[in-house]
Amino acid sequence: MNNIPAFGLGTFRLKDRQVIDSVTNGLDLGYRHIDTAQIYGNEAEVGKAIAAAKVARKDLFVTTKIWTENLTKDKLIPSLKESLANLQMDQVDLTLIHWPAPNDSIAVAACMEALAEAKAQGLSKLIGVSNFTIAHLKQAIDAVGAQEIATQQIEIHPFLQNRKVVEFTRSQGIHLTAYMPLAYGKVMTDPTIVEIARAHQANPAQVALAWSLQQGFTVIPSSTKRANLESNLAARDIRLTDAEMDAVSRLDRNDRLANPDFAPQWD
Repeated sequence: MNNIPAFGLGTFRLKDRQVIDSVTNGLDLGYRHIDTAQIYGNEAEVGKAIAAAKVARKDLFVTTKIWTENLTKDKLIPSLKESLANLQMDQVDLTLIHWPAPNDSIAVAACMEALAEAKAQGLSKLIGVSNFTIAHLKQAIDAVGAQEIATQQIEIHPFLQNRKVVEFTRSQGIHLTAYMPLAYGKVMTDPTIVEIARAHQANPAQVALAWSLQQGFTVIPSSTKRANLESNLAARDIRLTDAEMDAVSRLDRNDRLANPDFAPQWD
């Protein structure tokens, strides 16, 4: 069992002062898992906020992700060392391959072997993948073994449940991290989720997060507002009934929000 905290703070799209404030507020409110990436262009700001927060490093779980341009054997480790310098750390807790190489121009095996080497060098405590299709995940497992893959981070929310990938990932004993768990705020206006929220004297974001948490996913919602950061955390105290879980599960409509032009052919 890996030790990835179930609740984390995402930093996608947050820049400069915004990301510093978000991480500072998050740490102050009790978040201990921070998720960033090379392509977010905010590792240095995340590192600054963490350094200023005076939370013991051993109490934090920090994730970063290797960008597609850095997946080759000669670039991966130097790029991770650069990320560590930006973050002001000797080691991150988790490093992910952010996306499979566009058009599979770099073999998954080569990326995973370089990532495993980064782990062996002590640059990252754990390693994993993100946005991998079943085919990519099979290649990653063939390269390093399922037990070496701490998580698969994919888009999961009530409107995109990614069931095929979730089922295969679980069948291999690999943990899942749900990114965009609030579907960019779309959950706030869904009538079913609004109704369930009312029954729990909660808000729709808390219901969507509770739905993910109850399935055993790690969630990494982001927010720039302290009040939202705080209320999101309260999702941990909500237990949805089987009927409520089922009602949210019926909202799946394959509404994919993260689908850049270099994305793989989704399952």
